[in-house]
Amino acid sequence: MPLDLITNLLSSPQLYLLIFIVVTLKLSIIFVPQNEAWLIERFGKYQATKEAGLNFIIPFIDSIGAKRSLKETAVDVPSQSAITKDNISLVVDGVLYFRVLEPYKATYGVDDYKFAVTQLAQTTMRSELGKMELDKTFEERDLLNANIVAAINTASDPWGVQVLRYEIKDIVPPSSVMEAMEAQMKAEREKRAQILESEGDRQSAINVAEGKKQAQVLAAEADKQEQILRAEGEAAAILAVADAQAQAIRKIGEAADTEQGQKAIQLELATKSIEAKKAIAKESSVVLLPEDGTNASSMVAQGLSIINSINKAQKSNA
Repeated sequence: MPLDLITNLLSSPQLYLLIFIVVTLKLSIIFVPQNEAWLIERFGKYQATKEAGLNFIIPFIDSIGAKRSLKETAVDVPSQSAITKDNISLVVDGVLYFRVLEPYKATYGVDDYKFAVTQLAQTTMRSELGKMELDKTFEERDLLNANIVAAINTASDPWGVQVLRYEIKDIVPPSSVMEAMEAQMKAEREKRAQILESEGDRQSAINVAEGKKQAQVLAAEADKQEQILRAEGEAAAILAVADAQAQAIRKIGEAADTEQGQKAIQLELATKSIEAKKAIAKESSVVLLPEDGTNASSMVAQGLSIINSINKAQKSNA
């Protein structure tokens, strides 16, 4: 391009007008990112809040007063000392999660909302720890976190900030307290070990006693069964003997009902009578003799006459 042409273009008023228009358009268009809010001021006074997307402002008159992120923000709460209800000094630190709900209040309601919320979290945490004893700070950490969040939200409402949650990262008691807690935990573990050992001994004793009881029951059952079987055997034996005697008596009776049987009975009675008298004679000096006879033949005859009388009486009764 010739030098004269460039010189003419630079000296042309149309070029300056074009540049002014481009700059004006550039200054009048703003693109707000997602999850952000830009506060627009006109002559230093709040004018509007521009949300994500394409927005227009008046150049050279409107200006961006603040840019606020609407995302959830995590802020580390520095370690600090706190005294519990039972006068134990602790060192506590945590993490605070919050987000901006109202950009106008977060910008014009407080100078630095992050610093303000962090300081409020520290003071609230000290206050809540002062209401609890040392043991409760470890056992009820969730309750402590919830109380801190509720207290911060109540105080931070004018700032347009919502605290979502607060997490205590670490609680460090003094070394003397740590030693006492370790001794307490050691004693508790020993106590649990002794309890478990005693429970084991008790259960073992119960099992042994139960085993002995069952053994005695089984032995008693065995003795009972043995006695029952013995009694049944003896009863069966008695019945067998009685049955045999009954059969023998029945056979004797059948034999005695004949003529030969009668003679045998008579002979048996005479023989037993003679043997009885012989035994009496051996044992005593007194001799018993029948009144009507002095020999064995008379005694036999007497015995036979008695048997015949008994037989006649039986036939007449029949």
